[in-house]
Amino acid sequence: MAHHRAVAQENNVAATRFEIPFDPGTVLVGGAWRAPAGGQTLALENPSDGSVLARIARGGAADIDAAVTAAQAALAGDWGRLTAAERGRVLAAIGRKVLDNVELLAMLEALDVGKPLKQGRADAIALARYLEFYGGAADKVHGETLPFQNGYTAMTLREPHGVTGHIVPWNYPMQIVGRSVGAALAMGNACVLKPAEEACLTVLAFARIAMEAGLPAGALNVVPGLGEEAGAALSAHPGIHHISFTGSVATGRLIQSAAAQNAVPVTLELGGKSPQVVFADADLDAALPFLVNAGLQNAGQTCSAASRILVERPVFEAVRDRMAERYRALRIGPAVADLDMGPLISKRQQQVVEHFLAIGRDSGLRIAAQGELPADLPRGGAYVRPTLFDDVPADHALAQQEIFGPVQVLIAFDGEAQALHIANGTAFGLVAGVWTRDGGRQMRMARALKCGQVFINNYGAGGGVELPFGGVRHSGHGREKGFEALYGFSTLKTVAIHHG
Repeated sequence: MAHHRAVAQENNVAATRFEIPFDPGTVLVGGAWRAPAGGQTLALENPSDGSVLARIARGGAADIDAAVTAAQAALAGDWGRLTAAERGRVLAAIGRKVLDNVELLAMLEALDVGKPLKQGRADAIALARYLEFYGGAADKVHGETLPFQNGYTAMTLREPHGVTGHIVPWNYPMQIVGRSVGAALAMGNACVLKPAEEACLTVLAFARIAMEAGLPAGALNVVPGLGEEAGAALSAHPGIHHISFTGSVATGRLIQSAAAQNAVPVTLELGGKSPQVVFADADLDAALPFLVNAGLQNAGQTCSAASRILVERPVFEAVRDRMAERYRALRIGPAVADLDMGPLISKRQQQVVEHFLAIGRDSGLRIAAQGELPADLPRGGAYVRPTLFDDVPADHALAQQEIFGPVQVLIAFDGEAQALHIANGTAFGLVAGVWTRDGGRQMRMARALKCGQVFINNYGAGGGVELPFGGVRHSGHGREKGFEALYGFSTLKTVAIHHG
């Protein structure tokens, strides 16, 4: 197996060298790794220092077409002949092998995405848990018998769509592969996966792990490449029967439009501007770590990030001051240094976040606190100062638009009605958190918030593989995670038998 060298730099220590234990410049089609049809590659950068990690395949329409053909062959062959229980055993075996490779996956994620090692390690463990969950669930999806007319027996069957397309983003590739591909395979689909061009090393490593663990050839095919090339070809391919996409609202619209030409169902998990609502009776000691961490994990590059902190006025100053203290204590550095925060994914995303910070400064917003960037950070890294804005108007751009960086805004409110008005007052609806000891208020808020997940006295969108996840409005539609995902990756057939 080819090894490719990448340099991992750490603060105040000599650079270390890490060998990528496979050739990242290939596509996986029908169980075989090969060069892309066009023979082109793309540079993959380390966001911690700007160095080139490796060159990945620039797959295109020809590779997507070959991958769809391979997936169709798998459904007609070894993969399609497996029983549900046998599929579950294969997924469970892959999960165990993922656990054997946690440290490799964590390092690849740190170098590729810019996550501190502990976050990459947690993602790899979550990937294994998804496979364990869906492996155990594969033979638990049942049809029903339906009361009907005399002389008939009516029943429903849950069947796979066929070939499913998966376009996963760069921020949580392992977790999203687990919840998307894992559920699709559990239901008996064959998958064509297009990872993000900015970060795909853990996806490529996972595909190799899956094959080593016994996944039949063609059940999973992987075609890296540009979104406007490989991604567009996958979205529009007539041989794809369902598409799962996680990413931006703008790209989600394009994918849904392309899929509509083939009348193909789509699961979209898009952006968010998720609030945490802190009432005056909240347990601030319990809330504080969630208020900060849920906004800054993965440098704020999380769809469900708590980017708006709504605080009832009597405790506003206390929450602001305590959050500010945590901001000032943040340790920031290269991902392999394993501190509190690493870089953003790219210089391009760094510019996006800096643009929003400039909007905040130019419009006169007050900064409650910022983290400090050490003087010895690698010059080529995509770092920004995590920033907490103080008492931001609810209709301000920083309180309405998804920034996708380590930026949070504090918003004061008076009373439950105003809290709900502000919380529901964006185009998004993915996740919300509520902090209150009042049981009646907990239930009222949970029912009235317009989003896909509500967390009361916690904020756990990043965990809980059992919990259905998805949004409303511009945050998308359809559900991933949990048992609900299996229904999304299947189609319902009704059978009515007349026997007299």
